Amino acid sequence: MAFSNNKNGGLMSEINVTPFVDVMLVLLIIFMVTAPMMIQGVNVSLPQTENTDNIASDEDQLIVTIDQNNKILINDYEVGIDFLREKLSKIFETRSTKNIFLKADKSIPYGTVVRVMSEIKGAGVEKLGMVTLPLETKGS
Repeated sequence: MAFSNNKNGGLMSEINVTPFVDVMLVLLIIFMVTAPMMIQGVNVSLPQTENTDNIASDEDQLIVTIDQNNKILINDYEVGIDFLREKLSKIFETRSTKNIFLKADKSIPYGTVVRVMSEIKGAGVEKLGMVTLPLETKGS
């Protein structure tokens, strides 16, 4: 607070907001620079197919990912294949729909993908969707 003598001889108390504004602007710039760095995802090389449908939903989608190192993730949380069915069962206790999407790297062995699909289905999933990329045509 700044105290100064005014014309009448009394003290004048006013809050000096300039340092506050300076600090807020610095914090805003820091946030703007660091926010794009906080967006993370799992790098998966998806297979390409001809028939791809865009799926929209009101509820947050649950995505199981198998990355190139055979790590299994539920959204962004790593889980072992032995605990996948148990974790999904717990998640689906609070959800109205039991839909899930599977993203698997194209270099993952087919047997691993089938085992994960089996665990997903064993958790009571009603609909299992595979996430793929549209096939690139050479003539376009």
